[in-house]
Amino acid sequence: MKSYNKKISCLLGLVGFVLALALDQVTKYLAVMDLRKNGPVILIKNVFQLQYLENRGAAFGIMQNRQFFFVVIAALILGIIGYLYSRMPYTSHYRMLRICAVLIASGAVGNMIDRIRLNYVVDFFYFSLIDFPVFNVADCYVVIACIWFACLILFYYKDESDFDFLKASKRKGNK
Repeated sequence: MKSYNKKISCLLGLVGFVLALALDQVTKYLAVMDLRKNGPVILIKNVFQLQYLENRGAAFGIMQNRQFFFVVIAALILGIIGYLYSRMPYTSHYRMLRICAVLIASGAVGNMIDRIRLNYVVDFFYFSLIDFPVFNVADCYVVIACIWFACLILFYYKDESDFDFLKASKRKGNK
């Protein structure tokens, strides 16, 4: 039965990853095809618009033109997430943590694809009301998952034993 849970969990994680990644890439494609040619689309005047931007830096435009660095960091993050996902018990208790991992991985890969393919990341969501930096769907995945992860750590996974799966000893019941 546990083997079945592991297979289903991995399959659902993979499907979620692919769907989230596809949504990110499709929205970026649409931004390139429409917004780059036609300019911004104002959805809520003086509040929110879709605006094409080629981001060659990290969050908030820092560290411009360091694409190789960002790709290496994303690859390291993916390796860590993959390792943690594989060690995590395949029980409902860890479902939310697995969802966070899938969202972070999807966001990292989505932006990594842009960096490798285009040498920049396509951003297009812009909150003009607060002049917030332009961002994309992949950024939403990462930010939402990180906030969710912090809330899980603070309020849900309170026992030390919740993270016993990270210990170097052999895992029990995860096969």
